[in-house]
Amino acid sequence: MTSPFAFLSLRRRRSPLSGAFFVPGDLSGAALFHALAALSADVASAHYASLSQCRNARSLVHRIRILAVFFEFLEESFAPSPSSPLPPWFPASAALCFRELYIFVYRTKLLLDYCSQSSRLWLLLRNPQISGNFHDLTQELATLLDVLPLDDLRLAADVREQIELLRRQCRRSKLFVDPVDEELCRRIFFFLGQFETGEAPDPAELRDTFVHRLGIRDARVCRTEIEFLEEQISNQEEDMDLPLVSGVVALTRYCRFLLFGFQEMDVKKPFSDPGKTSRKRLSSQGSGSFSLTIPKDFCCPISLDLMKDPVVVSTGQTYDRASITQWMEEGHRTCPNSGLTLTNTRLVPNRALASLISQWCASYGIPYGTPEGAGVPAEITAAACASRAATEVNRATSRILVQQLSAGSQESKTVAACELRLLAKTGKENRSFIAEAGAIPALCRLFRSSDPVAQENAVTAILNISIHDGNKSQIMNEEGCLKLIVYVLRHGLTNEARENAAATLFSLSAVHDFKKMIVDEQGVVAALANLLMQGSSRGKKDAVMALFNLSTHPESWTRMLDMGAVSALVGALRDECVAEEAAGALALLMRHPILAQTVGSEDSAIMNLVGLMRRGTPKGKENAVAALQEMCRRCGLPVTQKVARMQVLGGLIQSILLTGTKRAKRKAALLARMCQRCEGPIATALGNQWAMNHALGRTNSLTDSSFRSGDVSVSVSMARQVPVL
Repeated sequence: MTSPFAFLSLRRRRSPLSGAFFVPGDLSGAALFHALAALSADVASAHYASLSQCRNARSLVHRIRILAVFFEFLEESFAPSPSSPLPPWFPASAALCFRELYIFVYRTKLLLDYCSQSSRLWLLLRNPQISGNFHDLTQELATLLDVLPLDDLRLAADVREQIELLRRQCRRSKLFVDPVDEELCRRIFFFLGQFETGEAPDPAELRDTFVHRLGIRDARVCRTEIEFLEEQISNQEEDMDLPLVSGVVALTRYCRFLLFGFQEMDVKKPFSDPGKTSRKRLSSQGSGSFSLTIPKDFCCPISLDLMKDPVVVSTGQTYDRASITQWMEEGHRTCPNSGLTLTNTRLVPNRALASLISQWCASYGIPYGTPEGAGVPAEITAAACASRAATEVNRATSRILVQQLSAGSQESKTVAACELRLLAKTGKENRSFIAEAGAIPALCRLFRSSDPVAQENAVTAILNISIHDGNKSQIMNEEGCLKLIVYVLRHGLTNEARENAAATLFSLSAVHDFKKMIVDEQGVVAALANLLMQGSSRGKKDAVMALFNLSTHPESWTRMLDMGAVSALVGALRDECVAEEAAGALALLMRHPILAQTVGSEDSAIMNLVGLMRRGTPKGKENAVAALQEMCRRCGLPVTQKVARMQVLGGLIQSILLTGTKRAKRKAALLARMCQRCEGPIATALGNQWAMNHALGRTNSLTDSSFRSGDVSVSVSMARQVPVL
């Protein structure tokens, strides 16, 4: 049986004693004594490095050492091997007590590892609760030793004497909360209080507290502390004071740059995957590495890695979403496992397998995040964590970062851009005062950097800043900023930089007054069209959403047509990832007869719109039928006849009239009427199905006024959602 203790360093750091604990089913008799001896010896010999809870930890480890001697005696006396039978006189009540002692030692191991692997600041903030956990375990041990039938175990005199002494010590034990830790915690609160009143703490006092008393001696340790605390905010334990923890995170980030500058900073790409596992091997940062065989059914057939987001393709085979998406983006149209042709590119989440993988990972303490909507959205968490102290500390930090961004070395500028990107990730207050501090022009100057990491962080920071509506005008009014965003979109050094430039344009184009400025900027429409045709799935999504926003401006259609955006949108109808948004943009653009004629002349456009009516989401079907209705309305009889000849269209319209959204039903009824007006032979060929649809159309109480020229609004589910990166 593989020990779960090897993987504790990978646990998500929730309360160490929460939940239920059970003794493994195969541990009984002599095997239980061997497991107890091994487990207690492991706890007693381990080194638990923590500046907090030292006294409580030492006391508990001392008690485990006494128990280890006790268990070793039982093992040698009654169970020389795990398969040895226990003596017939051995009391059954004692066996039950030893099973409970196993759970006690196991929970002790969890608590000590939790303290050893937790951040110093987190242990300070949770000092009363964790001290209570130590006391609870001591009281639990006292109860177990009280009910343990020592008289029936035939113990050696010295062993029994030690156990009885341990029992008396546990009974007398009292809750101990370290006053030194409490004083440190009060100093942290004092610093936050100073910021809340608008006063910056003395740097010398900050250095004494963080460096000399907490042992946070460099920027790397500071970053580790911040990452740990942010993980706790994400976990959101029930009794956590979120505003307080967010304030401590902000204070630690401030100290990181005030006390240590930009030393020893290893800037990573914003989109690196910190949780990636190597093939058939999982690494532990806290305790070296360990080998673990992953069940074959849990591994992706393409990458051979543990699947993070298992999905089923049309052949019924399961793959990890990232791997099969890359496979299809490379032009493959066959199933890697079976060799069969993929009839479509739809990926259906395999929730049953994802649940099994999640349970398996939980049993070994391996972090496994649910990709779809896991956890609480960052914006909601940020709102819950909002506090004046955190806001003021972040404001002070942003001033340090912007100053470094303007006058620091190239390496320091890269670090500052990365930190501003992270700071602007959540909270409108953060985005507002970052812009107020003058970050926008300083970040824009990095757009032409030869360092791909600096460029990518800079454009992503601008993207996050632009989410706050008040900053959009500052970005657009900054001289040359729009031109530089387009430069990154066209010539960015990384795919992520180009994609985030497109996402920035999508964010800025949410303001109607800026749409014309963006469309008129040289090269922007062509670059978005190129990204839509050749980008990754994420890049295509960013590009199509930007084009959708721009298409809502009445003067955008000529640029869209001349720069190839219309052709790109028509081609995007074949891609299930962006077909819904592409159909919505075309429905808007086809208000103009010339453009409608251009799209209507392509048989593939009509076929793909009809295909979207069949396979799309409710929103996708709505946009597809709206685009077809607008096309027929603007292009007249020739295109309407072409649409009406589609054999499956009648059944699709009937289905939408019965089950579609309110707007989809209205558009479907309008389209049905138009097709009925075709010449006699075509209407006759369509048969009674059109009559049924026409009757259903009448039930919608539609009048001729439904054909007014302004009736072209579309529904796109992501129209106002900007990615935060």
